[in-house]
Amino acid sequence: MGANEHGVCIGNEAVWTKEPVGEGEALLGMDLLRLALERSSSAQEALHVITGLLEHYGQGGSCREDTTPFCYHNTFLLADRTEAWVLETAGRLWAAQRIQEGARNISNQLSIGTDISAEHPELRTHAQAQGWWGGQGTFDFAQVFSLAQQPVRMEAAKARFRAGQELLQQQQGGITAEVMMSILRNKESGICMDSGGFRTTASMVSILPRDPIQPCIHFLTATPDPSRSVFKPFIFGVGVAQAPQVLSPTFGAQDPIRTVPRFQTQVDRRHALYRGHQEALGLMERDQEQGQQLQKKQQDLEQEGLEAVRGLLAGEWAPPPQELGGLFQAFVERESQAYA
Repeated sequence: MGANEHGVCIGNEAVWTKEPVGEGEALLGMDLLRLALERSSSAQEALHVITGLLEHYGQGGSCREDTTPFCYHNTFLLADRTEAWVLETAGRLWAAQRIQEGARNISNQLSIGTDISAEHPELRTHAQAQGWWGGQGTFDFAQVFSLAQQPVRMEAAKARFRAGQELLQQQQGGITAEVMMSILRNKESGICMDSGGFRTTASMVSILPRDPIQPCIHFLTATPDPSRSVFKPFIFGVGVAQAPQVLSPTFGAQDPIRTVPRFQTQVDRRHALYRGHQEALGLMERDQEQGQQLQKKQQDLEQEGLEAVRGLLAGEWAPPPQELGGLFQAFVERESQAYA
């Protein structure tokens, strides 16, 4: 997931369909997401970038640093100040749905049915040629391209998808940044993962005002498990820079991602805040009293960020652009100090 200076936000999820997943090197979902953010100024433009790259290069390859490949295709949630799209793929094929109202979620499965706003020109003819669709009547993308026998992980995703829908519907008309943070922290639904070999790696909640004068604000954890992390405000602006505490180390020409065959060795890519946060999680689990004190510090810091953003959007706080650009860095430093 990520955002750019134009207020375009994209998240992606793994999905498995009837189209075979290739282990050969191609563009990962994360590659497609980054390239779309680099090259687009609207959600619809980002959609065109991703589908164009799919057509030209395809998708696939292993998404993890391990000798055993883990490969998948992708679904994307794209939004900007004025519109939102869901883009779901199967190999080079795709279907997209423009979100006209309400709330929408994705979760490791195809979810676009008959409400298709745009599609690959060969989507239906391919499905018909494969015998997945008869060519007449309603075309339901999810039904046609979903696997008859789903992997166990995708069966679990169905419950998580439904839970996400329900949590969003419960807050319909009153969805705020705090509401989204609470949904991302929901472990009972499986949205906040901390088991089964997976942990939610990082989380992001964005405020995208329709008024172009107001800044887009992105709350980033930069650490795993949002139920025990701090959402920190990031704003593109003058003086914005990457916080060194959240930059993963690099390993040059000997990086196992650069050498062939790839991923034969492993390196520690954890950035400084990630390492400090992991130690903090260990403390929370070992010492209940100290853990509660530390979590209180996290909550207070996050609340301070939320209040600053509320003041900014209400016109009650008007810091110089340089200060806005350094806002995320300031919160990262304070969180790092809490873990020291």
